[in-house]
Amino acid sequence: MNLPNAITLGRIFLVPLLVVVLLTNPKEFAVFGVSREVVGALIFALASITDWLDGYLARRRGQVTGLGQWMDPLADKLLVIAALVSLVYLELAPVWMVVVILGREMYVTALRGMTHARGQSLPASLLGKIKLIAQVAAILILILGKGHLQGFFVLGQVALWIAMLAAVISAIDYTMKVQGGQSGAPPAGKSATGPAESASRDRISA
Repeated sequence: MNLPNAITLGRIFLVPLLVVVLLTNPKEFAVFGVSREVVGALIFALASITDWLDGYLARRRGQVTGLGQWMDPLADKLLVIAALVSLVYLELAPVWMVVVILGREMYVTALRGMTHARGQSLPASLLGKIKLIAQVAAILILILGKGHLQGFFVLGQVALWIAMLAAVISAIDYTMKVQGGQSGAPPAGKSATGPAESASRDRISA
């Protein structure tokens, strides 16, 4: 257990806290007069920042580990599932869109596991990164739009549509890369990147 892995573990512990805050009765929830939407958005934003921070520290400190590579995508998936399911419960996101996005997450995770078992890698694509950014933006805007940024609520819905479309297209793109043998794995005996960079790349869960 090192600092990057401790940060990843902290992100996992933020997941149930996020759910409790978002799904608590508004009349029963108050933190120094701050609404649950603001607190929930802050928790989600903090968790999203730690997603970047743990990978950065792991590379900078040379502390990329197998445990970290396993926990990082797990923490990401738990956070996204908790946030999106909470949005559905609050009637801020359509069920079918959330099902599509979460189905894609499960599918790509299984796809990465399969390529990893072959000794290959499946780096995050540009579409995957667009999906990730749009997804985070949509969740934050929709949470705050509940009672504080109603004028931006439509923007949150647009971001959710972008995230869903990017999720579907990127899943197809990943599938074609795996089937075409273009998973990004270097030839036997050669390495296109250094050990730390190659290992840290696997932490990306877009």
